[in-house]
Amino acid sequence: MLEQIKHRLGEEEIRELIGYSVFPDPERIEQAVGRYQHEEQMQLYGAIEEDEVIGIVGFTMDGDQNLILQHIAVRPENREQGHGREMMLELIGLMNPKSIVAETDEEAADFYRNIGFTVFSLGEKYPGVERFRCEYIVDEE
Repeated sequence: MLEQIKHRLGEEEIRELIGYSVFPDPERIEQAVGRYQHEEQMQLYGAIEEDEVIGIVGFTMDGDQNLILQHIAVRPENREQGHGREMMLELIGLMNPKSIVAETDEEAADFYRNIGFTVFSLGEKYPGVERFRCEYIVDEE
């Protein structure tokens, strides 16, 4: 289901999905696309269903095998069907991280809580905007 899609950054559907995971401002979307294009450590995978990209997950891995989520998004018409959770599980299988870390807003914090992440408030990082750190320790078996 997950495929490397960094080579498809020029496609409108990929940019639209990135837009769902950042403040939907064309400049912010272009900054995110630019990072994927120019920073080798930035990885981007897509959830493919019936030849369509229905979700994306972008991340980096640090030297200690911790996966740092940069972006995760699912098309609005495909939300609340378990695709986000599926992408995370598949990503764990592909990358074998020790942990997964994300920073997000209040709206997305519940998604992370619901799939087993521990969520901590970082307080008001920007005026009037509370941010959250979400952590998941992968079981070592």
